[in-house]
Amino acid sequence: MQPFAIIALVLILTRVVTELWLSGLNQRHVRERANEVPFAFRGVIDAAMYRRSVDYTLAKGRFGDIVNVFDTVVLIAVLFSGLLPWAFGRFSVNLGMSILAMVGFLFFTGIALSIPGLPFAWYAQFKIEQRFGFNTTSMKTWIADRIKGLFLALLLGYPLLLLVLKLIEWTGTNWWLWAAAVVIAFQLLLLLIAPAIIMPLFNKFTPLPEGELRQRLFALAQRTHFPTRSIEVMDGSKRSRHSNAFFTGLGRFRKIVLFDTLIAQLTEPELESVLAHEIGHYKKRHVIKMLSVSMAGVVVAFAATAWLARQQWFYRAFGFTYQGGFAAAHFVPAILLFAMLAGTISFWFSPLVHVWSRRFEYEADAFARVAMRETQSLIQALRKLTKNNLSNLTPHPLYSSFYYSHPTLLERERALGIEG
Repeated sequence: MQPFAIIALVLILTRVVTELWLSGLNQRHVRERANEVPFAFRGVIDAAMYRRSVDYTLAKGRFGDIVNVFDTVVLIAVLFSGLLPWAFGRFSVNLGMSILAMVGFLFFTGIALSIPGLPFAWYAQFKIEQRFGFNTTSMKTWIADRIKGLFLALLLGYPLLLLVLKLIEWTGTNWWLWAAAVVIAFQLLLLLIAPAIIMPLFNKFTPLPEGELRQRLFALAQRTHFPTRSIEVMDGSKRSRHSNAFFTGLGRFRKIVLFDTLIAQLTEPELESVLAHEIGHYKKRHVIKMLSVSMAGVVVAFAATAWLARQQWFYRAFGFTYQGGFAAAHFVPAILLFAMLAGTISFWFSPLVHVWSRRFEYEADAFARVAMRETQSLIQALRKLTKNNLSNLTPHPLYSSFYYSHPTLLERERALGIEG
């Protein structure tokens, strides 16, 4: 085995062992507190509901461990068995080395790698979510969602990959800068068109009906100087009883979206406080900041891919032949291998990203407190959402630092109390 192959294997195994250790740590932490509602939540959640949230957390944790091990086994098998070079060779012999054929290879490989995970996705939806009363989707809808996703990937992703590979031959050494710029422009375009074209393919969006709630929410948008022309209700109950609210799109395409499940669960003041929180993200420029980091990540990813594509040891480590030059076909293995290995590296940066994300949540909560001129509406909304979604009330701090983009309910209540 080549030296870098050994390094890559060690990194993959280190990641999965760390994830399993963190999961076990969290599950033990939750079990130790399972028999009695924590003092801070007495009066917020009853014993039966708390026990149900514990069972839900543990069920997802155990299942997640199984999926994690399976995914790791598949990744190691595909990377180190010689399957990828063999498939690349067969594809090249049968369809040639044209850019069209190379994009086809990338898509075929991506689809093939996603297939083993489908039974786990089905089990999560129709067994775990069903058992805890969250699943409302049908098998027909579940299958249709995946067909639509595949269709969109082909319709949007194929031309994008085609252009990226063309840029390699057109621009030479600086191809990665041009490719990053094209991908970033594509992401911005998706933000514009997704609310109007893509999202309606999966869900139905209807304007919030006239009434006191609509007047209240538009009044909030007006006094916080949040530019919006539409507040819409999404039929989230078509798939799940989980609830959410968000705004999406850019410029004149921006709109506020409320899940129908959220409207059913919260009072009007609580809904207003949730919207105030979402507006807080906009007013504090959190969306722009996160988008900027995402753009920087795209540039770094393409720069790393371009560098690795010039290293013979990188190709040899996974059984590919290094050819050199700026033929697009030469870069396809590097692009594929980087995509498969990226998660192993990015995992270690997740605590830093989540620290930043949690700070944004605190800032958005503080904005909502000011906009609402009180804290109880938001606190009550957070409590209801935590209860109705069976959220983990007692995660291990180290586990939450790796996986939680939002502070826990107790952390948010404490921050709101300090702010107030």
